[in-house]
Amino acid sequence: MTNETIFMNRELSWLKFNERVLEEAENEKNPLCERLTFASIYQSNLDEFFMVRVGSLIDQMIVSKNVKDNKTGMTAKEQIQAILARVAKLNRRKDTVYENLMDEVAQAGIRLVDFRKIGKKEGKYLEQYFDAEIAPLISPIVVGKRQPFPFLKNKGIYAVVVLEKKNGKEKLGIIPCNSGVFPRLVQVPGEEETYMLAEELILHFISKVFKGYFVKAKSLIRVTRNADIDADALYDEDLDYRDFMEGIIKKRKRLLPVRVEFSRELDGDIVDKICEYLDLDGKYVFRGSSPLDLSFVFQIQDSLRNHPELFYEKRVPQKSTQIDSKRSILEQIKEKDKLLSYPYESIRPFLDMLSEAANDDEVVSIKMTLYRVAKQSKVVEALIDAAENGKDVLVLVELKARFDEENNIEWSRRLEEAGCTVIYGLDGYKVHSKLCLITKKTNGKIEYYTQIGTGNYNEKTARLYTDLSLMTYDQEIGEEAAAIFQALFMGETVQVSKKLLVAPNCLQNRLLDMIEEEIRHAKRGEEAYIGVKMNSLTDKKLMDKLIEASQAGVEIELIVRGICCLIPGVEGYTENIRVISIVGRFLEHSRIYIFGCGERKKIYIASADFMTRNTVRRVEVAAPIYDQDIAQRLEEMFITMLSDNQKAREEDGEGNYHLVYRQEDRPLNSQEFFYEAAYSRCE
Repeated sequence: MTNETIFMNRELSWLKFNERVLEEAENEKNPLCERLTFASIYQSNLDEFFMVRVGSLIDQMIVSKNVKDNKTGMTAKEQIQAILARVAKLNRRKDTVYENLMDEVAQAGIRLVDFRKIGKKEGKYLEQYFDAEIAPLISPIVVGKRQPFPFLKNKGIYAVVVLEKKNGKEKLGIIPCNSGVFPRLVQVPGEEETYMLAEELILHFISKVFKGYFVKAKSLIRVTRNADIDADALYDEDLDYRDFMEGIIKKRKRLLPVRVEFSRELDGDIVDKICEYLDLDGKYVFRGSSPLDLSFVFQIQDSLRNHPELFYEKRVPQKSTQIDSKRSILEQIKEKDKLLSYPYESIRPFLDMLSEAANDDEVVSIKMTLYRVAKQSKVVEALIDAAENGKDVLVLVELKARFDEENNIEWSRRLEEAGCTVIYGLDGYKVHSKLCLITKKTNGKIEYYTQIGTGNYNEKTARLYTDLSLMTYDQEIGEEAAAIFQALFMGETVQVSKKLLVAPNCLQNRLLDMIEEEIRHAKRGEEAYIGVKMNSLTDKKLMDKLIEASQAGVEIELIVRGICCLIPGVEGYTENIRVISIVGRFLEHSRIYIFGCGERKKIYIASADFMTRNTVRRVEVAAPIYDQDIAQRLEEMFITMLSDNQKAREEDGEGNYHLVYRQEDRPLNSQEFFYEAAYSRCE
């Protein structure tokens, strides 16, 4: 048995996840406008994949050619070759999906056209529009000795044209097409609501820009740049960390290209020339028939809002029936642990808790870790109110939250200006935990109220991601949370914890111990069980232990949304492991750990996936669930998700995913089930 039989390469597994997203765009059971969203998500996912993962593999290939993936033994070069081949196939499917979707959009009353699909009258109007509204605002460049090849912005769309002078010499012309100074969608007059993409308009009339030249060939291009910068490796302790991160953001924007996309076929020599200018190997060139950026679909959706059948049924997060909004939230938490399940339940009780704490005379401090927050954040506003009310507010803002750095930098300034104590993570570790600690002093006695979650303190994503939020008065948990914050503010990590599982020092080892306990029970012929819901599974130590558990006869059920490097159902190794992935309306983001059966069952919610970056390279927190009602609720949720036969796909022994629905099954969409339940509870 080889590793390739039991394990899957991380990057190829991620591409299988993005394929599942694309399948949702293909799925005719989904409303039309939602299918458009999935197509756009497929593309934006792929953009980030190239910026981060392919970028890091290219760097690795240059620096350490002999380094191999610890699961499949693939070198960086072999991984890149496999990635590029797979992406080319998936993109062809994306082009077909897009074409089919736009045909259906046209039937709904909105047409996206090019010059092949319009008459002379419309063409004349567009020419006049181009002359009046676009031509004065564009900045054309002819590449030559005096004008070098320009810098092409990451994910920017450019019109590239091969120009021939009367003497037969060729030059390259370039025009930026999405600078933001003119609308992306240009409306075409007519009976129907008709649009044309601005870049297509520019490309069509490009000869009017480059007068005196013969246009030999033209195409739209889009460059994707490497965004993988190791901030810790570059940081100088003499620098202000916030200023340093601002510099990192600027530097990222100028990193080397890792992909170039063309909308048209161009002569190979021209493509080679462009790749030479970009310092990019030709194997990273992709050609497609769909637009290079699908973000415009959201504008089309706005034009179709009067057709509710083209969208999912409107759902609004419901009030938690566990919490009385007319009473003190803190008092209710003191009486009994509370659990919120997003997006089915509103984040409002948590916001109310923060607001109450900000205005409670007995509250002495609020401590919190912030990873990703909303652009308009009520969470941060509550912290600012608390500081202005004289509370001791200590906030760890993670400035290395990829692609959210600028937002976090801005909020960190606001917090500091309000009088909060702000720190920016740890050397060598990202702080990914979702931890909030409110400390009260009542009659001289210290009381802790702790919130531990699986998702970010972000009101926007709380409506889009499935997440869990535990609020508890358990004083031992509060003391451990206080120890975590004390360590963080001293630039350290906690070495020991009893109730909480805290990475990087006491999460992976505790998980291994709990798996080992199930192995012991199985070997004694007793019932043994492991159930985990997570986003990704890549940690080799944990996977090796899960294989050992499977071989011992432990029943293992894994709900893994994205990357899963462990292949289930392999005889002699993983035949007792089942893996499903749910890709639906909401992004599955919650983490649930279940170990054991009956009275010895242990249930946790966590911020950590089973990834090495989470278990040993980040500060993460998993919280035990002691309240029996909450434990039962989580277990029922887990079973419901395992029973999903609409949006769940099961992984087979070859590493392929298949929809689990059978004709005789009663349809069950777990996300819709949970929303229906939330609505029913509020009736």
